[in-house]
Amino acid sequence: MPALLAVTSACTTVGPDYAPPILPARVANGSTGDFEASASPAISRAPLPTRWWRLYNDPRLDGLIEQALAANTDLRVAAANLERARALTREVRAVSGAQTSLDGSASVGEASNLGIGNPAGVHDLFSLGGSISYEVDVVGRIRRVIEAATADEQAQAAALDLASTTVAAAVVGAYTDACAAGASLAVAEHSVGLQRRSLELTERGVQGGLFPSIDVTRSRALFAQLEAALPGYIAVRRIALYRLAVLLGRAPQDYPANLVDCASIPSLDRPIPVGDGAALIRRRPDVRQAERRLAAATARIGVETAALYPTVSLGASAGTTSRTIEGLVSDSALHFSIGPLISWNFPNRDVARARIDQASATAKATLAEFDGTVLRALQEAESALTQYAHDLDENARLRTARDRSREAAGLQTRLARGGAVSSLEVLDVERTLASAEAALAVSNTKLASDRVRIFLALGGGWEASAP
Repeated sequence: MPALLAVTSACTTVGPDYAPPILPARVANGSTGDFEASASPAISRAPLPTRWWRLYNDPRLDGLIEQALAANTDLRVAAANLERARALTREVRAVSGAQTSLDGSASVGEASNLGIGNPAGVHDLFSLGGSISYEVDVVGRIRRVIEAATADEQAQAAALDLASTTVAAAVVGAYTDACAAGASLAVAEHSVGLQRRSLELTERGVQGGLFPSIDVTRSRALFAQLEAALPGYIAVRRIALYRLAVLLGRAPQDYPANLVDCASIPSLDRPIPVGDGAALIRRRPDVRQAERRLAAATARIGVETAALYPTVSLGASAGTTSRTIEGLVSDSALHFSIGPLISWNFPNRDVARARIDQASATAKATLAEFDGTVLRALQEAESALTQYAHDLDENARLRTARDRSREAAGLQTRLARGGAVSSLEVLDVERTLASAEAALAVSNTKLASDRVRIFLALGGGWEASAP
């Protein structure tokens, strides 16, 4: 007993104590400041707000995201996984305390006639007993197990936050795609309408002998080309609505009916607030998830290291056995035991050391995964912002080209009415205008998608519901 007391009085916690990891090279040296694209007037260094989708100032979009956060199937899976992780942590904590058991039995058996005082024949046998045991955490094995389980739970909470961020961005993306397809469809239908009127004028000019018949053929070909683009936009919009319905936890055909005619691309009336790289690392849930996984892997090194030392349990048990129920309470039927139990796999230390090496290698791999997650997070944000800044420049040039083409088309139409230009020249200008309108519509759609990618890369939105 004195030896046992000496061991237990020297309780410690084996294995490495966890410390937050140092950020990868150069990131740790201060390269997590402003993003390179922050110089663009369309990008602000202001912090990203919690519910970033409200920057669109679109109540309909806000309602869709709230529905998705409440009913999305991926979020339900992530929430259930978190619930399971919490239950596992409670189990680990419960196992670390005193364990009690109570058992009883009743049996009938035939005794041998060789025993003295035990006549042969069939006898009843009743027993009742209980026990209590407690493992002394001599080297901190239990503490490390609790650390690992807690870190796993926190990693799962980060996974739920990551799913929330992804779902919110996916809803905005599907909503944007549906409305952008509607906007492109409206532009295409407008071009078709203009070409239809041009075709009618050309046909009357041919009938009056003003234009050659080939002008009608060319005008009809352009009209058919413009009309051919309409079904594609309709399909894109319907597919986006199907995707949105599933994100809301509905059947694909149960998409929001009020979005069928949406033709206004969601946009922002202010520069996009992006903060800086340091805020990005703190905010991104996948970075937090990777860091918590590293904490769990570090704790498991201690769990395996504990196998090098003896396990000490304190226990007591008491019971009674009798041939009759009344005899269970007699003094002669009672028995008890109390004392420590020490177990130690001393000869098999090679097995324990091999498992320590395995846990250490796992922790090294998890640290590398953390570094990779941080670097990818910064890369995704930089790439999305840079793409957006360049697409804005392209959009401005395309808008200028569309405006000039529109002016040229109006001028050519007036000249054609006076007979100063041929219908073929008018047709060429109209074809150029239709092409400019279509290119600008594609660019507007690209900008809308760029904004969604930026918000997804910034990783915000989960903070509002985080415990």
